[in-house]
Amino acid sequence: MQHADQGDDDADKLDGEGLVIGIVQARFNASITDKLAQACRYELGALGVTDKHIVHVRVPGALEIPVTLKTMADSDDFDALIAIGCVIRGETYHFELVANESGAGVTRVALDHQIPVANAILTVDTEAQAWERVEDKGRDAARVAVEMANLLADL
Repeated sequence: MQHADQGDDDADKLDGEGLVIGIVQARFNASITDKLAQACRYELGALGVTDKHIVHVRVPGALEIPVTLKTMADSDDFDALIAIGCVIRGETYHFELVANESGAGVTRVALDHQIPVANAILTVDTEAQAWERVEDKGRDAARVAVEMANLLADL
């Protein structure tokens, strides 16, 4: 039996060939989420996931991401899902509500459906912080989705 704990060397050998990936992107803060999605899709392609195996849908905001992920997970058509959004702190409690509830919803979908869900919903204090993270987080989400889809298939 292979050891489930993969090191960084194994992560460099990620293979997304044949995987079907669903992406749910919030339109709120679209300039940022568009860049996240672009980086994510580019990395998925670099890992061997073909465009025809990527279903990319857009929803109004981060709170709409979990129900859309759940609908996709219910279909059993996907090997992994990716949540893309950006929540920037404002002057009200709304930030905490959106950040906490969207994150909890994403986790719930993964656990309830035993499907990997890479969470690339940025929760930041400023727009500048979001821009600093956008490229890396988009790529990271793609890598997590592929790695976890392969890992769960092997388990």
